[in-house]
Amino acid sequence: MDVKIEESWKNILKDEFEEPYFQELISFVKSEYKTQKIFPKGKDIFRAFDSCPFDSVKVVILGQDPYHGPGQANGLCFSVHEGIPFPPSLVNIFKEIKNDLGKDIPPHGSLDRWAEQGVLLLNATLTVRAHQAGSHQKKGWEEFTDAVVQKLAEKSGLVYMLWGSYAQKKAAIVNQENNLVLKSPHPSPLSAHRGFFGNAHFSKANKYLDQSGQSQISW
Repeated sequence: MDVKIEESWKNILKDEFEEPYFQELISFVKSEYKTQKIFPKGKDIFRAFDSCPFDSVKVVILGQDPYHGPGQANGLCFSVHEGIPFPPSLVNIFKEIKNDLGKDIPPHGSLDRWAEQGVLLLNATLTVRAHQAGSHQKKGWEEFTDAVVQKLAEKSGLVYMLWGSYAQKKAAIVNQENNLVLKSPHPSPLSAHRGFFGNAHFSKANKYLDQSGQSQISW
């Protein structure tokens, strides 16, 4: 199957694209786009990969579902396009960066600049129906993104920021001796005060990257 995705990822995942579950997933997704309002736009489904080639990945942040409100989802987990109001979790991410690094909250919620520096912003499920959280779960996306995490786990020297139990379970296979695995509660308003605030993940990530001879991320 010819999947429109960045070339290095295409080579890494080519076997996955031929799996029966993936063929069924793509048929389902195509049907949904024809009959329902689906986010993100079709061209942005694989944007996390297109924005951050495999060999460029330094930091992995795992989300669960794309945003399901109009205009929010843009293919990068937690990110929204410029001009879109910040969702609550993103507000809390920026608050923690200010607390951790002293950086002012930016004027927009686009995280493209992170992706361009080597931060893979990957949701476990890459599509969703409008206003129906979780509506495309258990259709095959999780199996696909598990395969992505498996491929990343073959690398060393990466930073994994795992916020909440879902992300932590998904990346349980990652070798903590060869990578920096940072865990905390999710930045959602429901859980941020239970340990996301004060986790200092952004400074810890940069310290690790620096010590391992990689350039730091300008968060």
